[in-house]
Amino acid sequence: MRYAYFPGCKIAHHLPAHGLSVEAVCDRLGIGLERTEFACCGYPVRHESQDAAVYSALRGLAQAQSLGLDLMTPCKCCFGNFQHARYQAAQDENLMQRMKDLLAEEGLPFPETVRVRHLLQVLDESLDAVSQAVTRPLRNLRLACHYGCHALRPAAVTHFDDPLGPTIFERVAAATGAVPLPWELRLECCGYPLRGRDESISDLLMAKKLASAATSGADVLATACTYCQLQFGQGEGRTIPAVLFSQILGLALGLPPEDLGLAPDAPWLGRLEKE
Repeated sequence: MRYAYFPGCKIAHHLPAHGLSVEAVCDRLGIGLERTEFACCGYPVRHESQDAAVYSALRGLAQAQSLGLDLMTPCKCCFGNFQHARYQAAQDENLMQRMKDLLAEEGLPFPETVRVRHLLQVLDESLDAVSQAVTRPLRNLRLACHYGCHALRPAAVTHFDDPLGPTIFERVAAATGAVPLPWELRLECCGYPLRGRDESISDLLMAKKLASAATSGADVLATACTYCQLQFGQGEGRTIPAVLFSQILGLALGLPPEDLGLAPDAPWLGRLEKE
C-alpha cells in the first residue's frame, strides 16, 4: 500500500505535530508515503477564484496520477477541495477544457483515474491490520470524535461517509481500544472557516462544540483535520483538550509521545497510566 502523500500547506509551519504523527503511524503500519513537491490544494482561494482553486487541486492530482499512485491527505479541507475540484470540472465542460489546457502547459495529464483518500479512509480500509498492530489498547480513554464538515458535506461531492450518520471515525477510533462516545454537536462546523472574517462567531462555534464534547464525558476531543485542530487546539481555557487522532493511534501502536509531537507531561496522558 503506497500513496502520494499530500500533507497540505498548514502542517509544516502551523502544526508540524500532525505531519510528524501521521508519518510515524504510517511507517509503523507499513503504509508507504511518496513525497513529492506539491503546491497548495487550492482551498484557501476557493472563494476568491474558481479557476485558481480548481487548478491547484487538479494539478496535485495530476502529479499523483503521474506517479501511478492514489493521493492521501490527513487534512479534511484539502480532501474536500480535491473532491470539489473534480466535481466542478466534471460539471462544466468549459472549465474542464481550461484546466486541461493549463495542465498541458506543464506536461501533466488531466487526472481521470487517481483517487483521493483521507487518512481515516486509508485506515478504515485496513481496519483488521490496524487492530492487530495495536500493542497498547487505550481502554481507559474516552473520545469525542469531531468529524469536520469539509469531508462530510456535500456527500454527493465528497463521497466520504453518510453526512447525517457517519461512523468511519468511531470505527477507526475503536480499533485503538479507546471508547468513542456519542455527543450532540459532533457533526457541526468547528468555526475555523470564519477565522479572520468574524472572530466572535468563530469563537462561539468553537466554544459550543468544546462544551458539548466535555458534557459527553469524553477525556479528549479527537480531530482528524489540520484546520479543525488549529481551531480547537490553541489558546487557553479550553474545557477539553483537542488531540490529533494520529497521535492517539500512535500511542496505541506503542510509539512514544515524543515521536508523535506530544508533550510527555500533557495532563490527559494521565488517563493512560490507569491502563
